[in-house]
Amino acid sequence: MNWLGDDGILRFTKYERALILLFALTLPLSNPWIRGDGVGYYAFARSLLIERRLDFTQDWLRANTSFRMGRVDPDGHIRPDQFTATGRLDNHFSIGPAILWAPLLVVAHVSVLLYDRAGGKVPADGYSAPYRVAMALETALYGFLALLIGIRLARNYVPERWAFLATLGIWLGTSLPVYMTLNPSWSHAQSAFTVALFVWYWNRTRSTRTWPQWALLGALGGLAMDVYYLNVVLLALPLMESLALATGAIRGFGKFRSLVGENVVACAAALIVFSPTLIAKKLIYGSYLDFGYTERWYWNSPAILRVCFSADHGLFSWTPIVLLAVAGLFLLRRYDPRLAMYMAAIFMGYMYLIGCYQDWDGISSFGSRFFVSLTAIFVLGLAVFLDSFARWWKGGFSGIAMPGLVAAFVLWNLGLIFQWGTHLIPARGPISWRNAAYNQIAVVPLQAESVLKGYLTGRGALMNRIEEQDVNQLKAYRQQATEQGTAQAAGKGTEQ
Repeated sequence: MNWLGDDGILRFTKYERALILLFALTLPLSNPWIRGDGVGYYAFARSLLIERRLDFTQDWLRANTSFRMGRVDPDGHIRPDQFTATGRLDNHFSIGPAILWAPLLVVAHVSVLLYDRAGGKVPADGYSAPYRVAMALETALYGFLALLIGIRLARNYVPERWAFLATLGIWLGTSLPVYMTLNPSWSHAQSAFTVALFVWYWNRTRSTRTWPQWALLGALGGLAMDVYYLNVVLLALPLMESLALATGAIRGFGKFRSLVGENVVACAAALIVFSPTLIAKKLIYGSYLDFGYTERWYWNSPAILRVCFSADHGLFSWTPIVLLAVAGLFLLRRYDPRLAMYMAAIFMGYMYLIGCYQDWDGISSFGSRFFVSLTAIFVLGLAVFLDSFARWWKGGFSGIAMPGLVAAFVLWNLGLIFQWGTHLIPARGPISWRNAAYNQIAVVPLQAESVLKGYLTGRGALMNRIEEQDVNQLKAYRQQATEQGTAQAAGKGTEQ
């Protein structure tokens, strides 16, 4: 992936230029909103930039209502149980997004300070518009870079028209738009970027990697884990590659020893780059290995089928275009058998880990948001699927059918995002597909124009109304969970 021509000038293909134009047109939709999990992620950036310490007090007190519920008492004081043994606030979210936001946030902070010194009145507190806009734009950019890397990766194996169509399909037909544009303070778009960068660099240097390249690969893996802990699965790529190479290298001890050394270098680099996470956890929880999560992991009984097909944020049921992308990963064996095996293994590794996690549904989530990290891999898979179908269905029909199929998935997904964002369907728990299908036909077309107008011209008021709806749904959700827990406890008591 080299966008620089021989003259040192950036070069993009016509398809990439089309993607860049579409990205520029979508930037006004970026929502500079810090809410939910995003409060925890953004708190690292704001506290270190503004206060130069890990003090999240202001972040918790100024957070959206649904985040404060259970963390701040009715009198406006942070509850005592929110503090750890070190006296710091319990912030189990990752520090990686703050690292990636740092460039534009520093620019925003310096600009605000200079503006205020010249007589302006913009609070240099990390919450005012310049900071939030910088964060939102950077998140959108990282998500888009993941897509650009994806199309570059895919076009190594299929014609670029299919890579372009696959990029559009994954961009607009999955959970990515929610976390790239609507909820930019969360970590998923940044995770998509770091995973894409790692996979691209690993594939580019596969089997011919020098010692410095091994170190850089490890560093990219450490950054990906800084952003999202589940990205540890990526380390399986160089491991699987090394095991394959070791089969031949074991006959020559020198080569085998070199291979071991290269992996040690990669692991050391990954650990160094991952050290900000370890240091932050040590400061917050008193241990480098305490990440602050108390949820259980069910290693022997992963909820694979529910992760895939549940009405409660199932991957394929909510974003069905991903099913074609996964099928494409297996079809990739016709193009590059070993790469197909590696990509399928990474997907299944993610699937297993998420299935083992207590909150595999993501609680408040659009689709299975955990899989946004695999954006570039899904672009590759979908591109291969489209190309394979075109080869199978020879003739001009595939040139019409494939864009139509992708468009159908995109329209369905955008309508579902609209329903989820406006709470026509619940943000938490399972949804009714019957109601969702009815809304797609009878409600979304009628409301879309007015809501979009409100989003563009009166976003603050619209977001406040949506937050009120979310709080009401969250209270109902928690009440229902409490009642179900009480009923289950009563049932167990009767059985005993």
